[in-house]
Amino acid sequence: QVQLVESGGGLVQSGGSLRLSCAASGRTFSNYVMAWFRQAPGKEREFVARISRTGGRTYYADSVKGRFTISRDNAKNTLYLQMNSLRPEDTAVYYCAADIQWQVTHTLPSEYDYWGQGTQVTVSS
Repeated sequence: QVQLVESGGGLVQSGGSLRLSCAASGRTFSNYVMAWFRQAPGKEREFVARISRTGGRTYYADSVKGRFTISRDNAKNTLYLQMNSLRPEDTAVYYCAADIQWQVTHTLPSEYDYWGQGTQVTVSS
């Protein structure tokens, strides 16, 4: 079992920045590929970014590529999402997720094993 707790969400103006954190506890954090997803009101949960177990490889949704950066600190059992140049369409609840499967790049929510409770990000225009 892995427990995940997100933090760092809030209200920011368009063009601003936020950094989300996801603190992990339970099983060995470095054994899991980690990812960020988001869900806007009335929409399905969508993939944002994914990072390998060592942090050496990352993968992004086209909608955030060049603006968001995913990273991790295995010594601190923490995942991060640096979000720059935020847009109103980035408004959503952001979730971190853990995936024990590292061989395949998973982007569907059903493919992930553990989830945090989410943190709200609101971008005003």
